[in-house]
Amino acid sequence: MSRWRPPSEAATALITRAGFDRLREELDELWRRKRPEVVQALAAAAAEGDRSENAEYIYRKKQLGEIDRRVRYLSKRLDALKIAGDSPGNACAVFFGAWLDLEDANTGDSARYRIVGPDETDARLGWISIDSPLARAALGKRVDDELEATLPTGDCRYVIVKVQYSE
Repeated sequence: MSRWRPPSEAATALITRAGFDRLREELDELWRRKRPEVVQALAAAAAEGDRSENAEYIYRKKQLGEIDRRVRYLSKRLDALKIAGDSPGNACAVFFGAWLDLEDANTGDSARYRIVGPDETDARLGWISIDSPLARAALGKRVDDELEATLPTGDCRYVIVKVQYSE
């Protein structure tokens, strides 16, 4: 069996100012604080002798590789990202950065989401990627518009109850 995987679809290169700042802080934290600590621990473990049976050395080597991978990804991604403005010209319609309150057309359940870039999604906060099916279906819609989206749980219909650009 092959380890080859088809390349994933390119994610939208949009991000909010706060999301960009968080990614830049993560990169700075990894590069200036965490990586030097791991390199120092790796050097100390390497000085202990036989590296093939040295668990500390093996662990630190793996940890350094993970940090370097993340640093490389963040460095490239931050260069490619475009910071979106705070609010669009038409604040009545759903665009990037919008908070939207939806009501399930069938059950009447309500939910609140924010449309953000794929690098800053957080399900606990209700932040969904602009590339998600729900966000794609909502883009350009206004209050009282109905939208349909195919989610992993099946087809869903929602009504937009409220759109705003600040929490």
